[in-house]
Amino acid sequence: MQPRTRRARLRPPPSLRAPRPSPPGSRRTAGTRADSAKAAGIDKTLTGPGPYTVFVPDDAAFGKLPAGTLDNPSNPDQRAKITGILTYHILPGTVLIADIGKTIDNAKGKAVMMTVGGQTFTASREGNDVVLTDSAGNKARVTKGDEQYSNGVVHHIDTVMTPPSAGSKPNAGK
Repeated sequence: MQPRTRRARLRPPPSLRAPRPSPPGSRRTAGTRADSAKAAGIDKTLTGPGPYTVFVPDDAAFGKLPAGTLDNPSNPDQRAKITGILTYHILPGTVLIADIGKTIDNAKGKAVMMTVGGQTFTASREGNDVVLTDSAGNKARVTKGDEQYSNGVVHHIDTVMTPPSAGSKPNAGK
């Protein structure tokens, strides 16, 4: 059975959209994440024609980021860092979980995925789960996949992936 295609366009995930009250003790607010997406131009990109595949970290994943990671999006240096993080979660085209699985199988267990920002991360399997490994070796598990929209697909993950920083040596192929 094919998943039902939604007519709506991709939009920034709830964790990157309009501000809402933060849980008590939260280090950052949803408003900060929404400001970050807007400053990076991701909000406009995702409403474009696409198609895109977006890996959306859940709210808890953003809570695991080091303090200050998404702060001050109006600062040009910080904006570049935020843009890099957000575009690291977007692939060109519509890539379903089954497509990722086939790519992993064809690549003998580890598939290198190219993002719209030109960076790479590795997709593999752990049991029945698809796991994405970023440039620092951090693992993000796909918790829910194949939410289809008219201009792409969304997969939910449990960790914010980190692109290689300028001058660092990417290890996505490890």
